[in-house]
Amino acid sequence: MPLSEQEQRLLEEMERNLYRNDADFVHAVGGGRGRRPNYRAIVLGVLLAVIGAGALIAGVALQMLIVGILGFAMMFAGVLVAITPGKRGATAPAPEEGSPSTGKPRGNQSAGFMDRLNERWDRRQERGD
Repeated sequence: MPLSEQEQRLLEEMERNLYRNDADFVHAVGGGRGRRPNYRAIVLGVLLAVIGAGALIAGVALQMLIVGILGFAMMFAGVLVAITPGKRGATAPAPEEGSPSTGKPRGNQSAGFMDRLNERWDRRQERGD
C-alpha cells in the first residue's frame, strides 16, 4: 500500500531530522565508531578470565574459599580489561563519514549499516516490490 503525499513528506522530514540529530549525537559522544579495538587488552582480559575460572574451579574442588574468591576476582578483572575501551583512541577525533547536513556517506565503502538498509529500501520502492 503506497504512502500518501503527506505521509511521504512527513517521513522525509523525519529522516532528515534523524540524520542531523544522529550526526550531532555521534559528534557529542566522541565517535566510538572510528576507534579500533585494543587487541592486546582483549587477549590479556581473556587470559585473565580463563586463569580466574581455573582458580575458581580449583578453589571449589579443593574446598579452599580464598582460592575460589581470588579466582572469581581474576575472572571479573579479566572481563573488565577485555571490554573497557582503551585510552589512546579516546582523545583522537573520529573520522568524518559525511557532511552533517546530508548525513550521507562519501563512498560506498564507508556506508554504514543504516545507509545500506536505506539504499536497499529505496531500490525496493523503485521496483515496486
